[in-house]
Amino acid sequence: MVRQMFSPYSINSIVVMTLGSVLLGFGNSGDRPEGVSSSQYLLGFILSIGAAALGGFVLPCTEVAYAKASKVLTYPIVLQYQFCMALSATIFCIIGMLVNKDFSAMQREANEYELGATKYYLVLISSAVVWQVMYIGTLGIIFCTTSLFAGVISAVLLPLTEIAAVIVFHEKFTGEKGMALALGLWGFSSYFYGSYRESKKQTKTLNETDMPK
Repeated sequence: MVRQMFSPYSINSIVVMTLGSVLLGFGNSGDRPEGVSSSQYLLGFILSIGAAALGGFVLPCTEVAYAKASKVLTYPIVLQYQFCMALSATIFCIIGMLVNKDFSAMQREANEYELGATKYYLVLISSAVVWQVMYIGTLGIIFCTTSLFAGVISAVLLPLTEIAAVIVFHEKFTGEKGMALALGLWGFSSYFYGSYRESKKQTKTLNETDMPK
């Protein structure tokens, strides 16, 4: 849709980062909550894959929307785009939570939270704010570069988040997390090296064009 030009470096980056994410998923395959049946766990896995695919589809669709804008695109307009998308998602989620009676479940979880109900809601609000900041940053990356680069940034953040959990919450550092981090950095470096070579090539072509004959 966005006619993104792929290179060996960008393809290598996508493949390597995907392998890193899959590796993390296999490493966490034993994290099934108590009382969850195999069919429920499988349904959750399928829905997670679908959500990841939908999230990845949103990035190029956003770039297409930017490209087909009827007026000059500025960052305030990008923020309006984010506001409309967030508002639609909020309404959709609230309707689903009302139908599924999730608000009563939230109250029960808050009462059972080890740090207290106040901190439970503080965590929820903080998470919502952080996610909004992340989405605004993602839209800004697409606005300034491409949706492919936004996807690369999102992918490399996954193993970095796992490492941050090891440092802050003292979680166990496993071989899967180490390999995922190495693959993420490899893919990130590959993308940047490919972008550097492409930029250098374009600069050289431009200089040759501007040279007097």
